[in-house]
Amino acid sequence: MNRNLWLLAVCQGLFLTNNVTFIAINGLVGLGLAPHGWMATLPVMGYVVGSALATGLVSRTQRRFGRRRSFQIGLAVALGSALLCALAAFWKNFGLLCFATVVAGYYNANAGLYRFAAAELATPDWREKAISLVMAGGLIGAVLGPNLAAVARGWFVVPFAGAYLALAVVALLSMGVMQFIEFPPPPARSATAGGRPLAEIMRQPVFIVAAAAGALGYGVMNLLMAATPIAMQICSLPFDKVALVLEWHVIGMFAPGFFTGHLIRRVGALPVMGAGLALNLGCIAVALSGVDLHQFLIALFMLGVGWNFLFTGSTTLSLTAYSAEEKDRAQGALNFCVFATLAVSSFASGVLVTTQGWRLLNFGSLLPVVLTGLSLWWLAMQRRTAASAAS
Repeated sequence: MNRNLWLLAVCQGLFLTNNVTFIAINGLVGLGLAPHGWMATLPVMGYVVGSALATGLVSRTQRRFGRRRSFQIGLAVALGSALLCALAAFWKNFGLLCFATVVAGYYNANAGLYRFAAAELATPDWREKAISLVMAGGLIGAVLGPNLAAVARGWFVVPFAGAYLALAVVALLSMGVMQFIEFPPPPARSATAGGRPLAEIMRQPVFIVAAAAGALGYGVMNLLMAATPIAMQICSLPFDKVALVLEWHVIGMFAPGFFTGHLIRRVGALPVMGAGLALNLGCIAVALSGVDLHQFLIALFMLGVGWNFLFTGSTTLSLTAYSAEEKDRAQGALNFCVFATLAVSSFASGVLVTTQGWRLLNFGSLLPVVLTGLSLWWLAMQRRTAASAAS
């Protein structure tokens, strides 16, 4: 572990501050501004649609400018989009709010590469722990994000406009931290060799499962998390309780980062991902048991830990699917899978929770959980067959 990793962990925490605040307030601001209730989570959906659309551009920017300059460009976009969101809140303009969150998606796609950059800042035998540590930096967002939303929501007469302005300050702070991180130079590129075609990389079983588990695991987490503020408001729970639930959810997402890497090195990525899947099932069971505060709290905490195991495991798994010169294309494809799934889950979240209710939303989340389990079983069988053939 080194200074650069710790600084990148701080940037991850500030990035998650942005994400958690967006999740905490965008659905509620959308609910107040949207012409129809089912459109409430369109600003949340806009964030991930923008992320999916930006993955190709981010990959090209990373190749051309390198890690630090590309990450700084993403932070500049974060600053501008936060100011646009504040204007949309002041002007009560739902269309502008959706546009601003789409623009903010570029930052999300860019900062989504922090976890891959972490692997480049450590020696090969410490890659799992480096990824895990940087993701643990999200604890900053776990504490700062919900409390920032709760405190800044009342800075102005317009609800939550102050929270968006506070996010502009967070982006400036992250730009300052990023300036002190020294990333290794990108690998030299020959004129004739650029690695395998992306289609060939994506046909590998390990890539398919890493992409599927990462995308579906994130999709389930987003489906339930994005709906939680709206569901709790429908259940007449005050916003300070919403902030408390989201705080513990994000603590669950990132506190395991201090030991997930050790677990993966000890038992392997697939068993850790299987444990994450079991926690997702536990979350759904608790959520279906009732709608009191403690049930929201326990369910969302379990959901957070399950996401950490699945996402850290899938990221570690994906590192074996591509070479250094193939990383930009492969990582861009992995992130596109995640953000495309998030776009669908964000829209479905608002529609289901406002038209079908919290209970049916949780039943619906069982489908991607089962699909994730099938993908992990398939890869385990592939590996067992390959090991039997080799012996």
